[in-house]
Amino acid sequence: MVLCLNVILFLTLHLLPGMKSSMVNLINNGYDGIVIAINPSVPEDEKLIENIKEMVTEASTYLFHATKRRVYFRNVSILIPMTWKSKSEYFIPKQESYDQADVIVANPYLKYGDDPYTLQYGRCGEKGKYIHFTPNFLLTNNFHIYGSRGRVFVHEWAHLRWGIFDEYNVDQPFYISRKNTIEATRCSTHITGINVVFKKCPGGSCITSLCRRDSQTGLYEAKCTFLPKKSQTAKESIMFMPSLHSVTEFCTEKTHNTEAPNLQNKMCNGKSTWDVIMNSVDFQNTSPMTEMNPPTHPTFSLLKSKQRVVCLVLDKSGSMSADIYLLALLIKIFKLIGATI
Repeated sequence: MVLCLNVILFLTLHLLPGMKSSMVNLINNGYDGIVIAINPSVPEDEKLIENIKEMVTEASTYLFHATKRRVYFRNVSILIPMTWKSKSEYFIPKQESYDQADVIVANPYLKYGDDPYTLQYGRCGEKGKYIHFTPNFLLTNNFHIYGSRGRVFVHEWAHLRWGIFDEYNVDQPFYISRKNTIEATRCSTHITGINVVFKKCPGGSCITSLCRRDSQTGLYEAKCTFLPKKSQTAKESIMFMPSLHSVTEFCTEKTHNTEAPNLQNKMCNGKSTWDVIMNSVDFQNTSPMTEMNPPTHPTFSLLKSKQRVVCLVLDKSGSMSADIYLLALLIKIFKLIGATI
């Protein structure tokens, strides 16, 4: 009995945290139950909440058109940390918690700095764990670096929800195509640009030179960068560079670049991002909306927990002596604790 009890406690303590999952549901083309949680270490700033709302609102419209009128963001909860002051417009969360949030706003992780990222270590088509934004990303004017925050959010949402991957490659920005030409790692190849080396940027004006070919590798020199032209006609792809004004769609089977040495091709065996999205659970029973007008803006709920004392009364009678009953009881206790804190 002691051994069994130890096994039960081990499973409960170590495996239950992994059982927490997203509360997001797709109902009638709209995503409900999205949770965006602000880390307690983030200083209180009303502008942060306003910018989150603006980002998601813009993202909803962009997502709607990118998915050919199939999905949008309908209801979003923003979880305010207990370290912030209480306000009348803050409601008490029911089941929402930081641990199961779809998006977290927290200080930079050393590897990424202020760059947004999605914790994603599953196979092609598998959902990610969460999206990470830093307060600095949400509060500063960084349009020239990332483009609009709404478009960035859709890019990260595609990682999180549909398990697709980036179509660029920082480590291998160029490759030699079947036609024996040097191409930038991108999707689609219809995106045009020039290949340059940045030398100096005094006063915000950069001095560049055209890239030279390395005789040993056959590729361009190490510091060569593909610089897309501002004026484009290509609509793809959101997983390559959503900051380009013309980019409003995902690469399809017709426009997908199967040669590019990017993570999408590696993880998904050369499948286009749109093919993976269309095979997801979300899209198997979701048809395009027929209404002429786009959906209404998302609704936001501001949630903030309060300190509470919870007393638990456990049944120790003979009917609870079976291990299976004890395990069920422990699971319910930990679920209650997780929802409470």
